[in-house]
Amino acid sequence: MSRPWTGIVSADEEKRYRAAGFGRAGGIGKRPALLIIDVQYRTIGTAEKPFWDSIEEFKTSCGAPGWEAVRNIAPLMHRFRELGLPVIYPHVAPKEAFDQGRLAAKVPELMTISQEGYRFVEEVVPQDGDVLLPKKHPSAFFGTPLASYLIDLGCDGVVVTGCTTSGCVRSSVVDAFSYNFHVTVPEECVYDRSEAAHAVNLFDMAYKYADVRPVGEIDAELADRAAGEAA
Repeated sequence: MSRPWTGIVSADEEKRYRAAGFGRAGGIGKRPALLIIDVQYRTIGTAEKPFWDSIEEFKTSCGAPGWEAVRNIAPLMHRFRELGLPVIYPHVAPKEAFDQGRLAAKVPELMTISQEGYRFVEEVVPQDGDVLLPKKHPSAFFGTPLASYLIDLGCDGVVVTGCTTSGCVRSSVVDAFSYNFHVTVPEECVYDRSEAAHAVNLFDMAYKYADVRPVGEIDAELADRAAGEAA
């Protein structure tokens, strides 16, 4: 079966991880929460365009791959809401001068984005009852009450979507794994401005920290579980 990293990570490299015992499935958990990380117009643009056209509006946009991911996140989000499972929005909010830290030097474009850029994308906009979680760093856990929220909500797993695969998604996945949550990444629901970084990070997460799976499989598992509970 072709995976997102096929053709970028060699078959021999993948074999080395399997030989060492990496990559076993961890499961989605009994009560997972959906994390929708940084799916704001600043990361995809207000209209679907190729990368080089999209960054004329927001330099931090990932362009078309972000829009493709949104089309896959939206039905998964609706499934979570249908099942009464938590939907959480870790997101970067505008920063005051005293709060910019090293990020201002590393990615200064993040400091000059318009309010429009920080709006949530309409297709996955939060609803009443969802959890909004402003964050100041790549990980959704660092310096936020996310772990406390998940415990209070009775969640033992997270399904991580959004962007970027190599940045905030990966950081959040590693921290969730470190807190002993079950971690799942729907491969079509995360995006990056670099195809190589996207693929390699999905590969690394799949073998070390998370179950990286097609979103259709995850949705079917949740639907089957709901049907079984109803029966």
